[in-house]
Amino acid sequence: MTGARTVHIRIEGRVQGVGYRAWTQSAALDLGLAGWVRNRRDGAVEAVIQGEPDKVAEMLRKCRTGPLGASVTRVEIIGEGVGAFDRFEVRRTA
Repeated sequence: MTGARTVHIRIEGRVQGVGYRAWTQSAALDLGLAGWVRNRRDGAVEAVIQGEPDKVAEMLRKCRTGPLGASVTRVEIIGEGVGAFDRFEVRRTA
């Protein structure tokens, strides 16, 4: 994917038990993004999002709100430019 942006993010707050992973996958697919999302044992959610830079920026904005029932306190970019993905998947808790 030429010109793609890839971000590795960590989302904190009330983000587990509210459907955040399924919501993230659905939102990413709607935007034509690839990558993955998973719960962390420490209560956070972690994701890698890859696609057109404007679509990645839109997804980052969406992640700050999340699904109904979520209360996001922080979205942190912990890395950029990692991996190459052809789909968006929900991964096991790490």
